[in-house]
Amino acid sequence: MFLNRKLIKNVNWYIPIVTLLLIAIGILSICSAGELNKESATGIRLVKKQLISVVLGIILIAIIQFFDYRIFQYYSTIIYIATVAVLGMILIIGTTAKGRTGWISLGGFNFQPSELAKVTMILVLAEVIDSKREELKYLTGFIKPFLYVLVPTLLIILQNDLGTSLVMITIFIGMLFVGGANVRFMTLIFGGGFSLVVLLIASHLLFDTPLIFFKKYQLNRLIVFINPGIDPTGIGYNIIQSKIALGSGRLFGKGLFAGTQNQLRFLPEKHTDFIFSVIGEEFGFIGVLIVIILYFILLWQIINVAREAKDNYGRLLATGIAAMFFFHILENIGMTMGLMPITGLPLPFISYGGSSMITSLIAIGLVLNVNIRRKKIVF
Repeated sequence: MFLNRKLIKNVNWYIPIVTLLLIAIGILSICSAGELNKESATGIRLVKKQLISVVLGIILIAIIQFFDYRIFQYYSTIIYIATVAVLGMILIIGTTAKGRTGWISLGGFNFQPSELAKVTMILVLAEVIDSKREELKYLTGFIKPFLYVLVPTLLIILQNDLGTSLVMITIFIGMLFVGGANVRFMTLIFGGGFSLVVLLIASHLLFDTPLIFFKKYQLNRLIVFINPGIDPTGIGYNIIQSKIALGSGRLFGKGLFAGTQNQLRFLPEKHTDFIFSVIGEEFGFIGVLIVIILYFILLWQIINVAREAKDNYGRLLATGIAAMFFFHILENIGMTMGLMPITGLPLPFISYGGSSMITSLIAIGLVLNVNIRRKKIVF
């Protein structure tokens, strides 16, 4: 375990700076969503837990830099077995929260292993896809990577966590594309899979056929995405209140702690799923634009790290992380505006949640690791 000081000179400082800015915006937004101005004990607890998660995540970033990222390539089989074992074990001993059986209670903190599984699967898939580079030009080359991602994805679906399973699929698609997979076969496989899901949902709605992997509330979220007004006080309530909050912020917002939808508690899950709506209401279009620009810079810099990586494994690793963040950002912001179905995915670095924050910071640590080792050190 050794970190040469010359490696620090290779750091892309945009990544840690933008990450810290997003975290600061998140803490400020959680203060408002937690009604810290009203001396709410809940708000203080939320902020404290979020800060603890940030500190733990930053410590993990530092630790990760001491190891060459390629060490994960050699232990990919062990990482995969451990990931599948933990996800399977969660179905038996995990606690249920927000309709999902995927939580472990640790000293007052609830940790969601499926969050960390996204990163561990990126490490595994980078090795599997790298080793199958030439075979991915043919349809048979998709079999091994597909089977690798299928098992943990099914286990996550069984935990009623459809959002995370969609993230896994997005990661898989992004890494396959960069890994040199045949685009025609990718279109056939994933386009066919999407069409099949649409047909199953349509068949259920029209002919009441059973849905294997969908719960009733998940189907309702898809229905309300199409028409929120179908049940404005029930399943459509969340998205309607979110759109009201975003719209009422106008250009400059109502000000910190001054958002009526937020402070009067009309906005649901305001510190987690709909924290972007809090930002929109209290900081307006300008605040929302700043957040989006920061995310754009972060994603662009991670893509640059992938492009500059010294080997294919590092390139795939950074690509998977970029795909993970991209889908989280797109889905969370989209659902608050009614442009995407509600899945409960957090907004990276901003939404409250220890599992999400620690996992996201670990991902940043891995990107920085690829970044600082992009070229040989000259003594």
